Amino acid sequence: MDGPDGAGEPGPLDVLVLAGGTGQRLGGASKPDVVARGARLLDHVLNGVAAVRSRLGGGRTVVVAPAGVEVPDGVLQALEDPPFGGPVAGIAAGLARLAAEPGGPAPRTAVLTCDAPESWRALPPLVRALGAAPGGCAGVCALDGDHMQYLLGVYRTMRLHEAVAPGGGPLRDVSVRRVLGRLGVRAVGLGGLAAAARDLDTWNEVRAWERSGWRRWERESAR
Repeated sequence: MDGPDGAGEPGPLDVLVLAGGTGQRLGGASKPDVVARGARLLDHVLNGVAAVRSRLGGGRTVVVAPAGVEVPDGVLQALEDPPFGGPVAGIAAGLARLAAEPGGPAPRTAVLTCDAPESWRALPPLVRALGAAPGGCAGVCALDGDHMQYLLGVYRTMRLHEAVAPGGGPLRDVSVRRVLGRLGVRAVGLGGLAAAARDLDTWNEVRAWERSGWRRWERESAR
């Protein structure tokens, strides 16, 4: 059975945005606060999630980031303790924050990162792919070339929690591929949405993404 607007399985979907990295390749800058195309990278992701939320069903959004990173009203915030424990520990912290909310977590959780500002575009096809997968499938993630982007995926929440916090304790400083790869996640090609998997790790990549946005605006304005 399809959810809203043919989005796959019915029911709510929580969205977990990882935004707690050190930004070493950006000279130590706070990644979520980097501004490009007129907004913070984090805001590009959150605004995009809000734009497609009606197509995905209800649910909450949590940002895993230091307290100094501002998030909009209505968005939850969490951080692994101690900080900078890696994305696997970040996912565990985000899931714990969602579980503490009234009603508990949604049955499905999407995982995105703030340095992939167009990642939200992949949510509808990923949700549809999970809905079409067998019931035993733990999740789906984007295929970027021949690389599985585990941090751009939609997972069954219980299976994700069991992977990142076995026995209740979060895994710290371990490989995402090592942990989530054990789940037997299915890869989903994004086709024309391949830009959704693009992450910005350096200032050159940030500037290139900003320039591409202006070129797109110029093309659309000329029509």
